[in-house]
Order: sequence, then structure tokens, then C-alpha cells
Amino acid sequence: MHASAPATFDGKLFVRHLTPAPGVYRMYASDGVLLYVGKAGNLKKRVSSYFMRPLMEPRIAAMVAQIARMETTITRTESEALMLEAQLIKQLQPRYNILLRDGKSYPYVLITAHAEYPRLAWYRGARSAPGSYFGPFPSSGAVRESLSLLHKLFHLRGCEESYFRNRTRPCLQHQIGRCSAPCVGLISPVDYAADVRHVQMFLQGRSSAVIDEIVVLMQRASAAQEFERAARLRDQIQALRTVQSEHYVQGASTDMDVLACRISGESACVSVLFFRNGLALGSRDFFPRMGVDAPTPGALLAQFIAQYYVERAAPTELILEHAPEQPDLLGQALGEHAGHEVRIKTQVRGDRARFIELAGRNAEAALATRLASRQTLEARFADLARLLALPKPPARIECFDISHTQGEATVASCVAYGPEGPMKGHYRKFNIAGIVAGDDYAAMEQALTRRFRRAAEGGDWASPDLLLIDGGTGQIARAEQVLDALCVRDVPIVGVAKGPARRSGEETLVLAHGGGQLHPGSASPALQLINAVRDEAHRFAIGAHRRRREATRERSVLQDIPGIGPRRRRMLLNAFGGLAGLQDAGVEEIARVSGIDRSLAARIYAALHG
Repeated sequence: MHASAPATFDGKLFVRHLTPAPGVYRMYASDGVLLYVGKAGNLKKRVSSYFMRPLMEPRIAAMVAQIARMETTITRTESEALMLEAQLIKQLQPRYNILLRDGKSYPYVLITAHAEYPRLAWYRGARSAPGSYFGPFPSSGAVRESLSLLHKLFHLRGCEESYFRNRTRPCLQHQIGRCSAPCVGLISPVDYAADVRHVQMFLQGRSSAVIDEIVVLMQRASAAQEFERAARLRDQIQALRTVQSEHYVQGASTDMDVLACRISGESACVSVLFFRNGLALGSRDFFPRMGVDAPTPGALLAQFIAQYYVERAAPTELILEHAPEQPDLLGQALGEHAGHEVRIKTQVRGDRARFIELAGRNAEAALATRLASRQTLEARFADLARLLALPKPPARIECFDISHTQGEATVASCVAYGPEGPMKGHYRKFNIAGIVAGDDYAAMEQALTRRFRRAAEGGDWASPDLLLIDGGTGQIARAEQVLDALCVRDVPIVGVAKGPARRSGEETLVLAHGGGQLHPGSASPALQLINAVRDEAHRFAIGAHRRRREATRERSVLQDIPGIGPRRRRMLLNAFGGLAGLQDAGVEEIARVSGIDRSLAARIYAALHG
């Protein structure tokens, strides 16, 4: 690794000591901010291009003028440099790189590795649990829709292991025809294993083979005069054929993703269609942050692909609307990362050409919608600055709200909004403690103190340009006291007080420090923005409060039962998946939990059912 001195940066001198090896370079400003990350097959040649060219695009020249320090990391191959570049961009988010803004992990369908009765479930996160994974799916909605279909077709269980082990009678899922009730032995391990195999075949794109097997089973049942079973198998075959006609896609027999992009000024959209084993899993639109260069569609797709697939294995084929930069290098790097060959194709015909056309239309429509939404949002931010006499539209708005049930499980929420909408990675919740139950003023004081003290102590929370408080003059006064005590002087505070009829659009804006009140009216773009932020804070607070309340009630209900200490309470909740599952259980089911005899189970049942 090479590093320059922190004095005025001499790019030409730095280049002299560089190697022609492949690697990654990083540019830093004088304040330590990372400006740019790039990769090169020849570091010396690539880095020198920033300092030897007499003419550069203005944006690149502006970036180069800020360089105070550079670092390089040598790699063994250029493909290794490509993946390292993508990892660093994702982790460090340099100011001038194209940046894929996608912090989510993607969900899978999981068939667990249970010895006799595997579970069919939704799964998100590192693929560490033993079992068979299918996906990834583009959204949780897509995987839940698929699971609903699979449970309807094949009747595998979806319950947690603890719930499954403690059942003594079939649950509601069996009654509505979505589970074969292996928990109480209504299906043999052999028949259940056949259903598991059929699910796996179905998810592998072998639905015709599944239908053929079930046809044979139906014929055998009919020959054995098991007419009720034969009728169930006939209905299953009909349902499978319907699904086959609706969900399987011609021309998508392999695992592949189809990508297209649209660019408009400094905005872009990449649309991805996902296909696995002939099944269309859905689509997803991405809006990467544009970098210092004005990229071509091919360059944008190359950057997107490197960053997107650095965190997940690429499928065997990527079908692209535009040829990416260095497609052979990109395919090699993706293949090394995924552990299998990855083919990148752009010249396609037939069904695949239609997929590209569809992805292109998706990207175009999504970008148009986003630009229109952004224009509306920009207009609202501008109107907000005018209404509140701010020097410029705020780059960061924060709103606080309090939620509780008659003082129980009080939670304060803090949501953040910027010119592009919600900044969900900056949302925070505060579990309030040590106050008089139901004292919203004290709750607000505690939340604001914790939030702004962290910023004052050099924490990683940037101060907002505008602070919204869900409340009137009392809450505003408490907010003023907190910020004054912490010497926070430059954050405007606005209270959002509901009107007499509590109708949206009739709110009164209460300005801090005796600034008076405003009544913008429902047609005001500024008030529409404020209400959107306030409603989001309210939604976030209610969700956090309900989760805390349920956890508290689970503990408190069981604490009142003699003989139930922390260990037994934990075992009961784990066994039934929470208080709701325990309340649904009978005495015999409760008594099956380790350490719970029948008399204690009866006391627990009586306590839970009044």
C-alpha cells in the first residue's frame, strides 16, 4: 500500500512510485472524506490519467482538485480488483462514485433439514441454517405469495419447530387445507417426504414431472378404491396445471436475471427481472446515485452489476440491454465470486429479447414516476423553506412522536426525511423509562436529550436542519429547554398541533421561541410534506410501541403465575412461539413442555383464560 503525505498533493510525484500491477486506488480530501474508489488493470497507467491529461470534464477536474491523499491496494488479478472495488464502494460510499443504494438482504424460500417433517418457510439473512434454499426473491411480498401457493398445493408445515413439537391437535392451517398436520401424525413420514420432494422439483422448474408422478398416485388410489384420496390428487393436478400455465415462462429455463437501464440527467434507474428454474420471481427497480462521470448505459450496468452481485451469487446468465464495459472481465469476476460460470449476453432474440424490452419499459416508467415524485417533493421542500423563512430547503428533517397505551411501554420515534424522501437507515426509536406513566412531555424530553446529546458528544448522528415535534406549545417548550441545555442553537423547531376537528390539513404549526403560529391549510405543499413526515413518525412509533408492549405483557402475564420463574417463562414462550401460541394451547400441550407437570399446566391454562 502507498500513501501520500497530508500536505499539498503532488499527483505526478505519487504516480512515479506506482506499480503497473492491477489493483484499487482511493482518493481522499483534506478532511479525510473518501472522494472516489476506482480499479485498474495497470495502476500506474490509470492513476496517471488523472494528472497527465490537459483537459478533463469539469466534474472530474473538481474532484481531482480536492485530492489531498491517495492510497492503492495491489491485487493478484484485474477481476479481483473489480470485486474489491465493488466491496469498497458498497462499504465506504465514496462521494463521487456511482452508488447502488440497496441495503437490504433478499428473502428465500427455505425447506429446513428436519429429519422427518421439514418446514417450508420464509427466510432472510445469511444462508447459515441447514436446508435447501430457493431464490433469492426480489421482495418479501414475492416470496410470501410463492409460499402461500406452495402451502396450498403441497400442504407442508410452516410452523416453528417449538410450536410443531408441542401440538396435540391440528391447527387452523390444517383446517383450511394448507397443512397435512404432521405434528399429530395425520400423514406418514413417507408421504410427507414425497410432498417435500415435489416442492423441490416444482421450485427447480420440473412441474411437469411433478404432475406425472401425482397422476400415477391418483390412478393407484382409484384402482384401490380410495376415491376420496384420488379426488384430492385430481384437484391437486388441476391446480398444478393452472399454476404451470400462469407462472412458468417460455425462454427462461435456466437461472437468469434480465437488466435494463434508463438515464435522465443525473438520475438513473436499473430494472431487474428475476427468473429461477423457469419461474418468474418478479422484478425490482433500483435508483443508483450517479457518480463523477456521466456514464453510458453500459458503464452504469457494469457498476451496478459489480456492486449488486458482490453480496450475492450471480445466476448462470445475465441478459443485458446494453453491453457493459469489459464484459469478459466482469463475467470472470462474477464467476469466481459465485463459484460457477456466469454468462453475460446482450445479443438475444425471441423470448429473451422480449424480456429485455419489458425490463426497459419498467425502467423507463419507474424513472419517470420517480422524477415526477422528486419534482413534487422538491416543490414541497422549497415551499417549506419559504413558509418557515429558512435560508434554503432543509437537507434533513427529523420528526419525533410518542406512543404508549395509558402510559404502558412508552416509545419515542425519530424519523428522518431528505430531498429524496424517507431516510430509513436513520430512523431511531427510544424505549422510555424512569418517568411518570403517561407523561408525554417527560418522554419527549428524554428522547430529545438522548438524541442530541449523542450528536453533541461527537456521535454519528448529524444534526437536522429542521426539527418537527408532534404536539403543541407544551411540547415545543420542552424541546427548547432540551436543545438550550445542550447548547444546540441552530436547529429550527416546529410543533405540529392538530386542529379542533383533528382533520388532516387543519393543523397549526407552532414556531419555537415565540415565533407565533401558522395555519397553511390543506392546499399548502409545505403542510403536505410536514404531514407526511409526521404520519411516518406516528406509524413508526406505534409499531415500536406495540412490539414493546407485547413483549412486556408476555413477561407480566406469566410472572403472576406461582411456580413460573424466568427459565420456565422463557421455555414456554419458546415452545409455543410467543404468548398467542401459548394461549391457543390446551393443558395437555402445555404439560408436554420440559419442566411443566400437569398441575402446573392447569394453573397456567387457568391464568391465561381468566
